[in-house]
Amino acid sequence: MKYEFDIKGLTGVLETLKQLPSEVVSKRGGPVKLALAKGARLLRDEEKNRLQASIAVNGDQSTGFLLQNIIASRGKAPTSSKGERYVVRIKRKSYPDRKGATVSTLKVAQIMEYGSKKQNPQPFIRPTFEAKAEEAISVVTDDLVKRVDRIVANLAKQNQGK
Repeated sequence: MKYEFDIKGLTGVLETLKQLPSEVVSKRGGPVKLALAKGARLLRDEEKNRLQASIAVNGDQSTGFLLQNIIASRGKAPTSSKGERYVVRIKRKSYPDRKGATVSTLKVAQIMEYGSKKQNPQPFIRPTFEAKAEEAISVVTDDLVKRVDRIVANLAKQNQGK
């Protein structure tokens, strides 16, 4: 399932970013990457908390392997334009189950999220997004504005002597 959304009210920030020197808007990501990472970590942590709560409902049968493999990582840049992307995802890892069959973290997460014939769904990904998306956007925008302001202030100090 793919969610797309537009963040409104950042026109001034985006224009300021376009005018910043190239060392600020670099391949390393600059303030945009750091702000997005902060928002992604917020979603990742909430997803882990919700997964832990779902596991507790079933009793403590979990090894914690799925929980360890929920990560926030930098994704490939959008192909349509310049930009940054952070993704909260589950790392693909395979391991033997109790019966010796190989199972992957993705399959376990899928069964927990959507259920199966033998197990009722215990979603933890969708509810996290629905509950924390606005807060994550707010964290990203607030952090980005602070970082840009800090960079602009430092550049102004450097240019005062010129």
